[in-house]
Amino acid sequence: MALKGNLRDFSITQLLNLINLARKTGTLTVERSSERADLCFREGKLVYASLGNQHNRLDQILLKAGRLTTEQTRLIQAQVNATDDKELGLWLINAGYVTQKDILQSVRQHMLEIVYQLFTWTDGKFRFEPNQLPPPERITVPIGLENVIIEGTRRMKEWEQLQDELPDLDMALRFTDRPGTSLRNISLSIEEWRVISFINPRNTIRQIAQATNMSEFQIRKIVYGMLQAGLVELVRPEGREVAPPSRGGERREAPLPPPAQRPPAVKRSVVMRLIDRIKQL
Repeated sequence: MALKGNLRDFSITQLLNLINLARKTGTLTVERSSERADLCFREGKLVYASLGNQHNRLDQILLKAGRLTTEQTRLIQAQVNATDDKELGLWLINAGYVTQKDILQSVRQHMLEIVYQLFTWTDGKFRFEPNQLPPPERITVPIGLENVIIEGTRRMKEWEQLQDELPDLDMALRFTDRPGTSLRNISLSIEEWRVISFINPRNTIRQIAQATNMSEFQIRKIVYGMLQAGLVELVRPEGREVAPPSRGGERREAPLPPPAQRPPAVKRSVVMRLIDRIKQL
């Protein structure tokens, strides 16, 4: 019989503890609004995770992990019409694009990021279907839940702090003329460089997250780090129009269009100056 309920009454931490202690096999599905996550377990270990319908294919996972470039991904999609991740993985290994270790590490990290994101969900419906496993064409990686629960709990506390420090994702960012810290001490990750390429007063933090396929936790953590380093500052987004007064007489701001409708602009001159300064150190 399926176990079902609401995260308001039974948290992700409690669900994972139950699955771990009872060594459950099956699929946990969690849904809120238009989002859906599926976590598959075998004898109490996480073996597969997916979130929504996008970026769960192996080539997209490898692209996000930095194992493939955008151009390589396009070429692979043009040459290989495979919906089977195992077949695609074997083809990529034989073609010399990646190693088996690259694939397993990238899939494992993808799974963990999905689970950690669920720790921030405080509302939503869940359902556990016993003995239901992922499709055979998906790559599975067994992960013990003890450390996942510890790290997820830590991230949940960090998430609460980040919400307090950076509550409004509809603000924009711009580069400061004089960073508050020496660039000598800055080492930016791939994800941070991706965010930097979209920084412009016309782009909200929420738009940047959508354009870079980052969760609210990820974008908040990166932006907060840049704010603390003095690289950027918060500003009201440019181009935000004021909508007609509502019935209550209050004037409200019309939302900016999503990045898909208006691609975020890149302040290349500022980014290049930043890169040049780092190279000179």
